Amino acid sequence: MVVEEYGLTQRPDDVAAGNNWHDKLVLIINADDFGRSIVETNAALQCYIAGRITSVSAMVFMVDSERAAELATANGLEVGLHLNFSEPFTDGSCPERLRACHNRIGRYLRRNKYAQILYNPSLRSEFAYSYSAQADEFLRLLGRDPSHIDGHHHMHLCANLLLSNLIPAGIRIRRNFSFWPGEKNWFNRAYRSLVDSWLARRYRLTNYFFDLTQSIREKKIDRVMALAESSKVELMTHPILELESEYLMSDQFQTMLRRLDVGGDALVSHFPSDL
Repeated sequence: MVVEEYGLTQRPDDVAAGNNWHDKLVLIINADDFGRSIVETNAALQCYIAGRITSVSAMVFMVDSERAAELATANGLEVGLHLNFSEPFTDGSCPERLRACHNRIGRYLRRNKYAQILYNPSLRSEFAYSYSAQADEFLRLLGRDPSHIDGHHHMHLCANLLLSNLIPAGIRIRRNFSFWPGEKNWFNRAYRSLVDSWLARRYRLTNYFFDLTQSIREKKIDRVMALAESSKVELMTHPILELESEYLMSDQFQTMLRRLDVGGDALVSHFPSDL
């Protein structure tokens, strides 16, 4: 992908070193659930073409995964793998063995809110198989490795995956949500900090991570943008949500992007005929 399309710049030594252009962004605006459904794929692509997001995270073995991969390739999207351990696969061609394995994982993770932080040794092989199958399917669909990895419902941070070292070291991975003092209790903040510290020893992280809906509703977007002036920030979005899509496409948001040298002018492009 040509970085200059976003009004960004890369130093010659960065290009020569082969560093991912995504690592040069101060504000990463990532749309989740790409490929989960036709409407979600289309909503994210529309925002990308308008220059309002910088990347997407794609789900595999979902009803629109094949078409989404074709659109991503045709439009030069930066695409990460949106690991799914909590929602049934909706692609009818998903292997039955994988579907059964995936359903066992999902039932465990949905059992209660603490299942994510507890390691279940009886599901060790299931997690390994599901991760490997999703990574292989991403490679088959996109023809390349993911630019980053995150998870549906943030289950890429569940104990069974974190402690397995299945995700290759050195890749960019999504950290825990960032909160200002007083927004969460001390145990919650301490646990998140511990996990992020562990992740930082093996993977590449942004400095901060926020949700767009929460930032809008709690009137924190200005603070998020201020952080992005000096730190690497990821802003997660789901353009299928009306609140988020309207904000992303607003003149106010475009002005913010120009100030940060992220969005620039809208990309000159057209929707593919099959969108």
